[in-house]
Amino acid sequence: MSGTLYVVATPIGNLEDMSYRAVRILEEVAQIAAEDTRHSRKLLNHYGITTALISYHEHNEKSRSPQLIARLQAGESLALISDAGTPCIADPGYRLVSECRQAGLEVVTVPGASALIAALSISGLPTDAFSFIGFLPAKTHGRCQLLEQVKNESQTIACYEAPHRLLASLTDIATTCGADRQIAVARELTKRHEELFSGSVSEAQEHFAAGTVKGEIVLLLSPAPQRKPDGTVSEELQRLREETDLSWKEIVKQVAKQFGLPGSDVYKKSLELR
Repeated sequence: MSGTLYVVATPIGNLEDMSYRAVRILEEVAQIAAEDTRHSRKLLNHYGITTALISYHEHNEKSRSPQLIARLQAGESLALISDAGTPCIADPGYRLVSECRQAGLEVVTVPGASALIAALSISGLPTDAFSFIGFLPAKTHGRCQLLEQVKNESQTIACYEAPHRLLASLTDIATTCGADRQIAVARELTKRHEELFSGSVSEAQEHFAAGTVKGEIVLLLSPAPQRKPDGTVSEELQRLREETDLSWKEIVKQVAKQFGLPGSDVYKKSLELR
């Protein structure tokens, strides 16, 4: 029988954020593929795990993946971890998981910490829908291009950013999305100096310009303010009825949201049209 690849989440800071299952899996597998073996060895030592490590990172994943797949096909079970958090989320691992799937090998998740989800959960911004865009481009031109693409999204935008680029990114966000746009900046999550800044982009610029920025950062941009349609409620109801395949119930719900009105009021208008 083939072995199993376990995709194991590890703490993003606080070493206590490790599940019992994750510790057991890391103890039982034949080998652990780690982004930085020296960094991961500290975690394993903390839990008394003696399983052998092998490096697997963005610079060797193309050559390393076939080796790991061969071992899985030979019946060995392996674990994949990153330096912190959940592998494959803006971290190495996608290639290996994809090739395992294509080879018919079993891939099992051992969930746990994720900086993205942790930041969203305490941000106070809407989380019913959000877009994760990974790391912002390092240069201003690429950053502004990406921000232009997402600035009008009606959902929260989440990304990762390096501390030394935070102020430059805030400047670009102010330019493309407006200095009054609401933002949350999560820094050093689960660590001693954890910080969650919440406010406008201009307030964030002032706050973080006051000192040296340190630690990994999750940056969250609030949904774009929704502009009311130019026409009346009745006109918008009629337009959606003619131009879409939505049901009356869905149309009423959408128009109520667009105009900021109670659904019952919009429903009465829809009855007049029907």
